[in-house]
Amino acid sequence: MLATPSGGFTRPMATTARGHAHWAETLARAALERRGWTTVATNARVPGGELDLVMHDGRSLVFVEVRQRRGEAQGGAAESLVARKRARVRRAAALWLARHGGDDRPVRFDAVLVDGDRHAPRLRLVRDAF
Repeated sequence: MLATPSGGFTRPMATTARGHAHWAETLARAALERRGWTTVATNARVPGGELDLVMHDGRSLVFVEVRQRRGEAQGGAAESLVARKRARVRRAAALWLARHGGDDRPVRFDAVLVDGDRHAPRLRLVRDAF
């Protein structure tokens, strides 16, 4: 079970790829909120893409890409943040800003890398990841 930011618990996710992704995004969001960040949107869908987390870090609007890998067989979470994925996130962010209004806040693209399984996850925040 994962503890939620409110102290409650969530049901364990199914052992599907989407279940693991949702688990990693929930874990990342909770860790960032503990640092004082505020959530603007989660899993924001735009034509051609999805943004994992849109958050405020102080005055900055941050688009957070969460990458998760359970094992090292295909490389770690950092290796999964390939150029094509970074470009897709940038396009999705531009569409999100056009739809929701880009105020004068600075914009940043961060990544939260989650390696390991639910029993021993290792999170790493990469500021200005791309």
